[in-house]
Amino acid sequence: MTPTLKKCTLENLSLLQEISIETFNETFKDQNTPENMKAYLERAFHVEQLKQELTNLSSEFYFVYADGEVAGYLKVNTDEAQSEEMDHDSLEIERIYIRKKYHKQGLGKYLFHKAIEIAVERNKKKVWLGVWEKNKNAIAFYQKMGFIQTGAHSFYMGDEEQVDYIMTKTLTRTN
Repeated sequence: MTPTLKKCTLENLSLLQEISIETFNETFKDQNTPENMKAYLERAFHVEQLKQELTNLSSEFYFVYADGEVAGYLKVNTDEAQSEEMDHDSLEIERIYIRKKYHKQGLGKYLFHKAIEIAVERNKKKVWLGVWEKNKNAIAFYQKMGFIQTGAHSFYMGDEEQVDYIMTKTLTRTN
């Protein structure tokens, strides 16, 4: 299987919403209450919210395809679109989500490398992301990819305050 990538546009809005809800729910529903999941999904993946993100020139979404089907997506942010105040030399990986049936096929790593490639093309010096403190697999993956924890911030899942670790990777010419 050779994955392919396609940049998302407003024409992909309903598919982006569907994949966003599906993958987020698959990833986090077992660790959160149904009420908090519902509140978060309705806010974060509301059509108007996604439309605003898709039309922001400092945000980019990419679908990854496997076997002709959308298997997941990547969202990166620069400048004022970053979810934390960072300098202009930084790129945020806000989302890498893969549908459950495509897990363990290297697609997350593929999207990760695409994000690094975008950062290098834009002459960014750092890549950063927020990862839930309880998502041990993701933390281990990012550490293996050269990220270190540089901070933390609050993330609200419905009315529950959770902690995301901020992890950062300094880019070199060999990334």
